[in-house]
Amino acid sequence: MGERDRMDSDEDGQRIALVEERLEVGTREIERGRVQIRTKVDTREELVETALRQDEVQVDRVPIDRPVETVPVVREEDGVLIVPIMEERLVVTKQLFLKEELRIRTRTRVEAVRQPVLLRSERAEVTRTHTPDHRNTDDATEESTDGR
Repeated sequence: MGERDRMDSDEDGQRIALVEERLEVGTREIERGRVQIRTKVDTREELVETALRQDEVQVDRVPIDRPVETVPVVREEDGVLIVPIMEERLVVTKQLFLKEELRIRTRTRVEAVRQPVLLRSERAEVTRTHTPDHRNTDDATEESTDGR
């Protein structure tokens, strides 16, 4: 189109057409690659050590064999639990006899124990794949672990 085509004349004079350029800016999404993530479970054996508590009870029978008026109460003397054992006996008159006492001692013992335990941890494998239009030269597999 020439200069002359842009100009129109009318009866009173000449008319000049003005031209303006406009700019339109936009964005578009381009796929540059994809990521694939897989988790794997690793199993490892670790040796654990702990202390286990056990209570052992020793019972000593102490013969008493004497009459009592009432049933003695269960009591503790020097860390020993004393439990009275009663028995009725037939006599001309009925009497209550303290037959024996049980003397119970408690002893605590600590034992160290070692035992294998299976522990699991996960690690992620990330694989990047690129589209044919946007190839990257370093098609590598990235791996993220738990630091071991």
